[in-house]
Amino acid sequence: MPLVDLVMPKMGESIMEATILKWHKQPGESIRQDETLLEIATDKVDSEVPSTVSGIVEEILFKVNAVVPIGTTIARIKTGVETSAGKPETNNPIKDQGTRHNDQGPLTGEEEYAEVETVSHFKPQPKPQPQPNITSQQNGNRFYSPLVLNIAASEGISLSELEKIPGTGNESRVTKKDILQYLSKRKAANVKPQASRSQEEVMVVPMHQIRSEEEEQRVTSNQQLTTYTGNVEVIEMDRMRRLIAEHMVRSKQTSPHVTSFTEADVSNLVMWREKVKKDFEKREGIKITFTPLFIEAIVRCIKRFPLVNCSIDGDKIIIKKDINIGMATALPNGNLIVPVIKNADQLNLVGLSKQVNSLADNARNNRLRADDTQGGTFTITNVGTFGSLMGTPIINQPQVAILAVGAIKKRPVVVETPQGDSIAIRHMMYLSMSYDHRIVDGSLGATFLTAVAKELENFNAEREY
Repeated sequence: MPLVDLVMPKMGESIMEATILKWHKQPGESIRQDETLLEIATDKVDSEVPSTVSGIVEEILFKVNAVVPIGTTIARIKTGVETSAGKPETNNPIKDQGTRHNDQGPLTGEEEYAEVETVSHFKPQPKPQPQPNITSQQNGNRFYSPLVLNIAASEGISLSELEKIPGTGNESRVTKKDILQYLSKRKAANVKPQASRSQEEVMVVPMHQIRSEEEEQRVTSNQQLTTYTGNVEVIEMDRMRRLIAEHMVRSKQTSPHVTSFTEADVSNLVMWREKVKKDFEKREGIKITFTPLFIEAIVRCIKRFPLVNCSIDGDKIIIKKDINIGMATALPNGNLIVPVIKNADQLNLVGLSKQVNSLADNARNNRLRADDTQGGTFTITNVGTFGSLMGTPIINQPQVAILAVGAIKKRPVVVETPQGDSIAIRHMMYLSMSYDHRIVDGSLGATFLTAVAKELENFNAEREY
């Protein structure tokens, strides 16, 4: 009976590896086509991976918590279906996804692993062959994860030295724990890293993974803080919180943040929602919240100021024609995720409401698909949900702007009328927008933010939904 390789699927344009969370089947157990074989986690979302064929699980190649590059064989399934040797399997969508990035020509700046640096001496080298997966390093039967390569490069560990480190992972793979223990012992023994690499050594490392000396010193300093004074409780970050922390730090290091503020009189919007919400829920089967109303206003303004809906690739500005709005969503465990409403400009208010409610519900119940968090071009975060008046949000890379809306509060304000000024009680709300000053100047950022506020203030209280 032939064996079919199941590979780690590609879960998004910038995702190049995934962590195995749980195997639903073990060797010797039968599995049906499309039945869940394992659960995986990326830096975006957790997903289930189905089997592409029916048969018996012959072999599982990676243990739980292993970090596996996209396109790597993770399991083998024995089937009764004959396949032609040497031919690609056209009915294996997961394998097709795993290798797709090799056939698409030049990769964009958003695909973070696309650029690599070859570290070697100046001795002429043979022309390197194309790497099937640039986020991993194979030497013989040994695999090195991107994280291990990152640590090795930043600590000056050559490839030959790396090969000598005992590995406790699957098939003697060197894990993060292994290389950190090795470094700890080496520092304790005052052993200096090798001053030079042999001329035959070539290590391929993603450029974005190589830390600067200042960054490395900061990381090393943080790692050395192992003693605490006073009455403390030490809590280990969970995987998602670690990823959020890394993204936030990377965003601040990537983009020079500027934040502008304004306020809006949203009385018309508040009164309209109060008037229609019961009929809306009865007719559409869902509640109408303020979020789709905010998104509707943002979309109109993005069409007028498309430069806030872009990303940066080196010295190139990539203006996105699609308007995909990410909405920051708080999870029950306190973490944060940003599901994306695709083509928000093509949806009416009912469509936006259904998308907002569906994505928020799926996020809170861990039912988001990987695609639900991909492709965002602009993000909105509602800090007012928790009572905050305003905030200075951090840009969701590789976007260039994020808008925060605060709590709606009744306040006495001066109202200008043809008959003169008066003081009235109005529903007021602060808006703030952080933007990447490399591309969005203060004039554009403030103008866009003011335009959104005006859209909300001029809301038609007599409109139909």
